[in-house]
Amino acid sequence: MNSPQENSRRGISLDEYADRRHQVFKALKGAAAVIFAGEGSPPLLGQWRPDFHFLYLTGIDDEPGAAVLFNPAAEDPKRAISLFLRPLDVERDRWDGYRSQIGEPLRRSTGFQIVMRSGTLALHLTAAARRTKRLACLHALSVYPAPVSPDLAVFKQVAERIPGVTIEDRSELMPQLRAIKSPAELKLMKKAVDATVGGFAAMMKMLRPGVSETDVDRVLAQGYLAHGGSGVAYNSIVGSGLNGTVLHYMANNGPLVAGDLIVIDSAADYLGYASDVTRTLPVSGKFTSDQKDAYEVVLRSQLASIKVLRPGATMVEVDAAARSVIDKAGYGDAFNHGIGHPLGLQVHDVIPDHPLKAGMVVTIEPGIYFPDRKMGIRIEDDLLITSRGSTNLTAAIPKTVKEVEAALS
Repeated sequence: MNSPQENSRRGISLDEYADRRHQVFKALKGAAAVIFAGEGSPPLLGQWRPDFHFLYLTGIDDEPGAAVLFNPAAEDPKRAISLFLRPLDVERDRWDGYRSQIGEPLRRSTGFQIVMRSGTLALHLTAAARRTKRLACLHALSVYPAPVSPDLAVFKQVAERIPGVTIEDRSELMPQLRAIKSPAELKLMKKAVDATVGGFAAMMKMLRPGVSETDVDRVLAQGYLAHGGSGVAYNSIVGSGLNGTVLHYMANNGPLVAGDLIVIDSAADYLGYASDVTRTLPVSGKFTSDQKDAYEVVLRSQLASIKVLRPGATMVEVDAAARSVIDKAGYGDAFNHGIGHPLGLQVHDVIPDHPLKAGMVVTIEPGIYFPDRKMGIRIEDDLLITSRGSTNLTAAIPKTVKEVEAALS
């Protein structure tokens, strides 16, 4: 009997990963395709990360050079979906980590019936192209003059060698699948949210004039780990005063001054799934009258946009609802970014070309920024689209003026 470790990867069962691959195979309708993990080696800071489509289909995050081949022309049904791993290299593995030989333990731990070495991928892909005459691009297409996507680059070489091969754009398939979160994915995302709630609670207890943005950043990161998170989901933005008007401020080294607002855009990751939260807090514990008026405009705009969230709605409609409130308050020029983005394996997750559907998770984050007043305000929550509307996953983090001031008292 397989151990629990062998039956799951990164909190997702091997059966779910296999089902994802079979959904792709079925949707290709007879075309061959390949998903590449990407190349590289462990960096000195952070860790190597695979292509997120590959990660979504396999859960494998430590195999540079790997690939998944979808071959509908395979004579053996077991070979219709195969995993390719780079060859063993004794010298390299001493630096990067020991790897398994191909055999039943490796097949069992990856959930693939067929595992081969990447040196044979060209042979198998060429054979698939010769039989199907159709190759489907699954990786995101590139804008010029950036390099073409890895599968398109390979397919162009294959097509030069096999007459009659056509190359199809199926790059929308993976975003469509990834956008709808499974129960297992939502469980992981809620774990990330729980850790974020704990980190914010710890931070709000220490927030006061005289501490630094660095102190706030550190307490948040420590709080996420203490409450079960895997770490931060992205580089935290901790900007007080003028720094709070810089959308992607990341220096996080200024002092907290009495009377200023601080914009904190930070959240936890759990086993690779992200949360994403922003709160704007008064450093002194109480909003001034002017700060409160502006803050209430942003809060009303966020609540207005959340009301629009439902299956069938578009993010354009959601954005318009928030922007209408801010425009009426006379702050339209101060809202200079979009309303939000999908959330999942990536904090800015893939965006499918269709309206919202139940099971998607998106962020809603209106904001207004006044550099001349050294004041920025942004409020962000994570919303799960349901059959009738949405559920705020991050509602436990104080947001109203009354809640914020009570938490800081």
